[in-house]
Amino acid sequence: MSWTVGFSALASGISAEEPILALLAPRLQTGGLAGEPGYVPTVIVQDFFDFSLYLDIDQADLEVWYAVPAPAAHRVSRPVVLAGDKMGTLLAKNADVLVTMDGHRRELKNAGLFARDGMIEKVGPTAELPATADLVLDLRGHILLPGLVNCHHHLDQLLTRNLTAGQNTNLFPWLQAHYRVWASRTPEDTRAAALVGCAELALSGCTTVFDHAYVFQNGCKVDDQITAAAELGVRFAVSRGSMSLGQSKGGLPPDDCVESEEAILKDSIRVIETYHDPAPGSMLQIVLGPCSPFSVTADLMRESAKMARHYGVHLHTHLCETLDEERYTLQHKELRPVAYMEALDWVGKDVWYAHAVHVNDAEIRLFATKGAGICHCPSSNMRLASGIAPLTKYRDAGVRTGLGVDGSASNDGSNLLIEVREAMLLARLKMGLLPPEGPQTVLSTSDPLRAKEWLTAREALEIATIGGASVLGRSDIGSLEPGKCADFFTLDLNAIAYAGGLSDPVAAVVFCAPTGARQTVVGGRLIVQDGEIATIDMAPVIREHNRNAARLAALDV
Repeated sequence: MSWTVGFSALASGISAEEPILALLAPRLQTGGLAGEPGYVPTVIVQDFFDFSLYLDIDQADLEVWYAVPAPAAHRVSRPVVLAGDKMGTLLAKNADVLVTMDGHRRELKNAGLFARDGMIEKVGPTAELPATADLVLDLRGHILLPGLVNCHHHLDQLLTRNLTAGQNTNLFPWLQAHYRVWASRTPEDTRAAALVGCAELALSGCTTVFDHAYVFQNGCKVDDQITAAAELGVRFAVSRGSMSLGQSKGGLPPDDCVESEEAILKDSIRVIETYHDPAPGSMLQIVLGPCSPFSVTADLMRESAKMARHYGVHLHTHLCETLDEERYTLQHKELRPVAYMEALDWVGKDVWYAHAVHVNDAEIRLFATKGAGICHCPSSNMRLASGIAPLTKYRDAGVRTGLGVDGSASNDGSNLLIEVREAMLLARLKMGLLPPEGPQTVLSTSDPLRAKEWLTAREALEIATIGGASVLGRSDIGSLEPGKCADFFTLDLNAIAYAGGLSDPVAAVVFCAPTGARQTVVGGRLIVQDGEIATIDMAPVIREHNRNAARLAALDV
C-alpha cells in the first residue's frame, strides 16, 4: 500500500485527524520546518491517490507527517513525492549515458551517481556505486545530464503570453504594449505565473532558475516569486529589479509603472538581508537588477552597484538587445550602451547582461578582460527581430556565456532545452551570413579553415550547464562531480524523437526535437517524476493562471 524513506512507523490515534500513515524521525536539532535548520525526511507515498500530507507542528520532539483525506481540489491521480531540506541518500543507476560536464568532459556508459543530503558523493559506472540508497532511480534506457541553468527570465510575464498587441512588433513598442498590464498584476497572479514558469522549466531539464523581476506595483514584491519557487522546489536566483525612469523624465515606461529610487534601494536592502544565501548548495540567492538603460537613472545604476558590492551579491541588466537601445543611449548619454555601462562601473566579474546582441569586437574584448558575463536568449531575439548575438565570438574571447529563455511574453515558452538547440542553430546561421552580419570572410562554411567556427551540440550543452553556472557565479552546480549539488535530469532515449539518432545519444539531445524530462532532481529531490511535476498538483494552478491571464488580457490599458 505504501512505503516510506527514513525512520518510519504506522500510527493511529496520534492526532484528531486520524492519520493513516505517519513518518516519525528524531530531530537532529531544533527546527525542522521549511526554511529552518533541521531534518525533514523524504516521504514517498505510492497508491494514496486521495490523500495529502500534513506536518503536525505541535509535536515537541518529533516531526510527524500525516496522510489524511485531501480536499477534492488538491487530489492527484499519481504518486506524490514530498521532501524536506535534507534528503538522505539517492542512487541514480544504470543510465545508458551519463554526461558529467566535468573538467575532462567525461561521458560514461551504464553509469550513475550517489548523493547524500543533496550533494554528490560519487559519479561512475553503476558497478562502482553503492548498491542501494534511500531513494533509487533505475535509469535503463535514459541519458542523464547535469541540470540546465536558466540565466534570464521574467516569470510574471507568463501572464501575457501571446498577447495580441505584442505579437508583431520589436522591443520598444512591445514593451509599451505590456508595461501597464504587468503593473496591474496581483501577488496572487505572480504566484501562479511563477509556479507555471518554474514547472515548465523543470520539465525541460532546468534545475536552477534566475528570474529578472522588476515591475513592483499593486502590492507585488519579489517575495511572491521567492515563495512560488520554493513551493515547486527549483534552485532559485532572483533580482530585486527596478524601473525608476518614467516617460516624463525621458524613459520608456509610463510614470505609473516606476518606483521611487528611495523605495527601490530600501527594499533592495530588505530583500538581500532577508533572503540571500551565499553558501555552497544554496537554494536562494539575490541579485540587484535595474532593468535597462532606458528605464532607470544613472544614479540608481551606481547606487545599485555600490550596494551589491557591499553585500557581495551580483548585478544584472538588459544590454545591447536592440539598435533602438543603442540609439537611445547615443541620444541621451552620447555613449554606446557598453561605454555607458563602463562609465557607471557596471562591467566586472559580478555583472552579467541579458542579450548583448549589438556589440563590436572591442566591446567583446572588454567583457573578456573585465570578466562580465552574457546570457544568450535565442528565441526572444528571433521573436522580436532583435538580431543574432555573436555567440561564437564570445566563446572564442573567453567571455562567460549562458542561456536564458527570457520572458514568456517575448518567447511564449519556458523550455530551456529548446534554447540549447536554437543557440546551436542560430550560431550556424550567423556563420553562413555575408558580412557585415556574418564573419568577415569569403570562404565557404565547408572550408576546413572554418572548422572551428561550428558550434557543436556538446558546446551548446556546455553553455547551458557549466556556462550558466559560471555566469551566475556558482561553482557548486553545472556539472556532475563529487562535492557538487545533485542537480540533474534524464531523457528517455526510446522516445520517438530520438529514433534513428542514437549513434551519438549526447548529440541527439540537441540535434533532434527536444523531449520532456522524465526525471528532474534538484538537490537530491525529485521535482519531475515520470514526466510530471511531482511536488505540486499543477492542474488547479493552471486553471487559476488562465483565469488571471484572461482578466489581464481584457484590461483597457
